[in-house]
Amino acid sequence: MNKRIRPWQRIIVLAIGSMILAIFAPTVVQATDSANLPSSGEKIEALRFSIDTIWVLITGFLVFFMQAGFAMLEAGFSRQRGVVNALVENFIDAAVTILVWWAIGFGIAYGTSVGGLLGIDTFFMSQIPNSDGVYPMGVPGSKALINNYTLFFFQFAFAATASTITTGAMLGRTDFIGNLIYSAVMGAFSYPIIVHWAWNVNGWLSKLSYHDFAGSSVVHCVGGWTALIGAYLLGPRPGRSAWGSPPPAHNLGLATLGTMILWFGWYGFNPGSTLGTSNTGLIGLVTVNTTLAGGAGALTAMLYQYIRTKKWHLEYCLNGALGGLVAITAACAYVAPWAAVLIGLTAGILLVQGIDLIESLQIDDPVSAFSVHGINGMMGTLAVGFLGQPELTLNKKAGLLLGGGIELLGIQLLGVVAIAVFTVAFSFLMFGTLKALGRLRVNPEGDRQGIDVHEHGASVWPDIYSVEKLPEEKKHYPKSSDVSSFENE
Repeated sequence: MNKRIRPWQRIIVLAIGSMILAIFAPTVVQATDSANLPSSGEKIEALRFSIDTIWVLITGFLVFFMQAGFAMLEAGFSRQRGVVNALVENFIDAAVTILVWWAIGFGIAYGTSVGGLLGIDTFFMSQIPNSDGVYPMGVPGSKALINNYTLFFFQFAFAATASTITTGAMLGRTDFIGNLIYSAVMGAFSYPIIVHWAWNVNGWLSKLSYHDFAGSSVVHCVGGWTALIGAYLLGPRPGRSAWGSPPPAHNLGLATLGTMILWFGWYGFNPGSTLGTSNTGLIGLVTVNTTLAGGAGALTAMLYQYIRTKKWHLEYCLNGALGGLVAITAACAYVAPWAAVLIGLTAGILLVQGIDLIESLQIDDPVSAFSVHGINGMMGTLAVGFLGQPELTLNKKAGLLLGGGIELLGIQLLGVVAIAVFTVAFSFLMFGTLKALGRLRVNPEGDRQGIDVHEHGASVWPDIYSVEKLPEEKKHYPKSSDVSSFENE
């Protein structure tokens, strides 16, 4: 008697068959086509490539997020009538930089070298030599694998930082078109040239084993020196208060938020410069050193200023932290943690003294850009020559204070001086040209009205500053709009 196969029985048979196929099919395919399968070594290399790429992209995103930190910091330290200007300049800086970095900057930085001075190809990314490449940015023992596009993005985020540093020192009185022009010129020429010197494997400083792991001199000195020359040629803000100490920040809440974002972003800046994850010990060392120096800088600057004024100044605490972070950026992979603390302590003191120096020269630097980035960028780069650990440095040379002699310090000093001389000369030419063309300083009406209303027709506090286009005598300005009392805003 024939039994009819029920539907549920068919389902069971199909399920069992599927299980058998799933178990044995890979073995059959492997046996018949094993020659076309990647080897275990190739699989490991592909996995490593993927992990390194993810690491560099994520840390690059953190560095890009530092643009928000600079925007909040500069908005907080600016006057009330210059906040919109600070925000739009920081935002548009990234947009301008990515385009010029793509067109010119990346090629000058990483293109085929001419005499170790600058690259001459790979403009518009049209001559990428290969999709995958090895780019050791002075990383001891690292053989990171990232492709050219990943390196392009990571370094773009650094380039945007350099010109944003400059914007802070020139807050509230720069012609907006002039700002667009100098941001483009920095992203296309001045920053990429220094990158080529120090981080291109064929750059003349790189060949001397110049040590700047993540940019104390390459990024921060370039931004700091450019900021100083720009602020000097630009002149002070109208109604600048008596010289001796910077005018108070108008919103310390924004300034604090910006500083915290910058500190957070520094974990992309420094650890990300390993360009890979194969050396986990190096990543750990860089992260610890970065944190120690930032903390030491904040505490020292605040204590030092308290000794002088008997007040606990938040402004000095914030800038002290940034000074410590800037200083350790060159040395974070080459020194022991105790040295990172020493570097941060030194940075805090130099920050305060640097502000005094700039004030004595009557240069209006609202965010203390040169003291934070210029002075401490130089100190941090030279610190490698004093405190470098022989087992960590590129040439296995110890710093001067660790018995290594003068060689390492001499190379560091040469690089710092060369970068300073080039950047100062370039900046005088760039800003001098803008000044001659009438595109450096906002016109006097902008100084009188306030740059937000004049340049942007907007205010972050529209109930305080009217932006209506009324006859001049009917425009509403705050009582402190008289030029002589601007410092109170």
